[in-house]
Amino acid sequence: MPEQKTIGFLFIEGFADWEYGLLAASAVEWFGARAVSLAPDGKPVTGISGFRLTPDRSAEADENTDLDAIAVIGSDLWFGKAPPDAAELLTAIASRGGMVGGICAGTLALARAGLFEKARHTSNGRDWINDHEAGYAGDSNYQDVPYAVADGKIVSAPGSAPGTFALAFLNALYPERGSDLAQMRTLFAKEYAEAS
Repeated sequence: MPEQKTIGFLFIEGFADWEYGLLAASAVEWFGARAVSLAPDGKPVTGISGFRLTPDRSAEADENTDLDAIAVIGSDLWFGKAPPDAAELLTAIASRGGMVGGICAGTLALARAGLFEKARHTSNGRDWINDHEAGYAGDSNYQDVPYAVADGKIVSAPGSAPGTFALAFLNALYPERGSDLAQMRTLFAKEYAEAS
């Protein structure tokens, strides 16, 4: 039996409730992963919906040495006046060969940590990311697409793409599970094909 992988989900105040569900539930239910919720200082945070989340642990790098991957979930606070600094955690995971993903404004945390310097990536639009993180390392690697982009172990997506974020993230984390991922993709695509 393959070793169970542990994925951290980094939430901050005002997190976007729709951005993590497909990834977290699919990773646990279909791939046998362990999902762990993180928040700055390990304190509860409230999503856009008003739902309150009590994290499993803090976002300190030394408290998360077991993570194989991390997904940074969007929130307007990532582009506020004093956004949380997740660079130490993200670079620690990346430096040990772990996966780092960001969706919506969570991509700003990856940009600030320098993780886009050599990785193709996307966000909520070229102008949007540059308005919030002007001149970040790797801005020339930006891909102006409406779906998730994976480059090695870096995955990014606009906030409107939680489905492709889940697929790209899981594909990068479980490359040997191609047939399961193909089934997932077919399931997601069917929803949109039949609804339009």
